[in-house]
Amino acid sequence: MGAEGARRPKSLLLSGTQFLCFGEYMLFKGSDIYTINSCETIEMFYNIRTDLDKLTYASYITKIINDVTTENQNSFNTLKLFLNTLYMISETDKDLDFITSIFKMRILKILGFCPNIQECVTCKNKENLEFFSIKDNGFKCASCAKQDTGCLKMSDATRNAIIYIMKADPKKIFSFNLSENCRKELELISNVYLNEKLEKEYKIEKLF
Repeated sequence: MGAEGARRPKSLLLSGTQFLCFGEYMLFKGSDIYTINSCETIEMFYNIRTDLDKLTYASYITKIINDVTTENQNSFNTLKLFLNTLYMISETDKDLDFITSIFKMRILKILGFCPNIQECVTCKNKENLEFFSIKDNGFKCASCAKQDTGCLKMSDATRNAIIYIMKADPKKIFSFNLSENCRKELELISNVYLNEKLEKEYKIEKLF
């Protein structure tokens, strides 16, 4: 996508083509690329721009978004999640790792990797679901988990958090809290599950 002259100090496209800017854009489709003719800025996420930690995490989830979307693809649900996540990073004091964990689990659902959260993926038992199976995409009971070395242990609170993330309204997926230990469990599960399903290891890298 092109934006001719956008870097000029007096360009009308200057603000609308900055990193993380959300707006409405008028595009012209050329033979090879789209060109931005005009834009109206809606949100700049100013607080992210003034906080290095927030900017680091925003850049991290942007990298994931870039990897899972393509041009001309209907990505409305992905866009909603992206904007909601950026808002939480920008406007709240929630733990950044916690926000990112929720984002990862939800984006996997959107991409078609929603885990089985109703019953054990092996024996269909609905009780004692104490493990998350990366290989088999969902919860496992303690008995079946013994045969799956890739299972990750989780508490009841973490299990309920994953169920909530999968089912909640898009605007409410961040509307809960967990203890520090449960946040660590969710962080581990979301990291391993995302890397496995997207076949890539994502790491948060320091910007400077």
